[in-house]
Amino acid sequence: MIVKANAGTVTNFEVLDLLNSKGASKDTTRVMGLKDKVSSSEYKVYDYLMETAASTQTRESVTKFSDKCKDFKLVKAEILNIINLRPSSDVELTPIIEKPDEREIDTEGILELVQQLLPPLPTLESEQEETENAEQEETAV
Repeated sequence: MIVKANAGTVTNFEVLDLLNSKGASKDTTRVMGLKDKVSSSEYKVYDYLMETAASTQTRESVTKFSDKCKDFKLVKAEILNIINLRPSSDVELTPIIEKPDEREIDTEGILELVQQLLPPLPTLESEQEETENAEQEETAV
């Protein structure tokens, strides 16, 4: 379903949000029949995006991050890639930004902003929860 052709680039979060609005879910009983609003290829995209930063983001976090990035003089494509990839180190961020040294881009400031405004990746969240649960079990014994 194309809402508006050539409307510009969108974040992975926006694609995931669209698929959710069409009824995509992780439901293991999902059956793709003729009446299904979500195609099999869209389910594949949905499944992939659920393993990325997009699954933990909110419209508010993406909007707030985009607005704050304007202070760093990043172009739209760089902001979009940072939102989609959620880099957590200079090694992950530097390839996203074109000529960061020549443009005097504050990569440390951007990484702090990522940490503050964009939720952790799904794998990091589950690892943190497992660690917390293990610590609680140890103290309970």
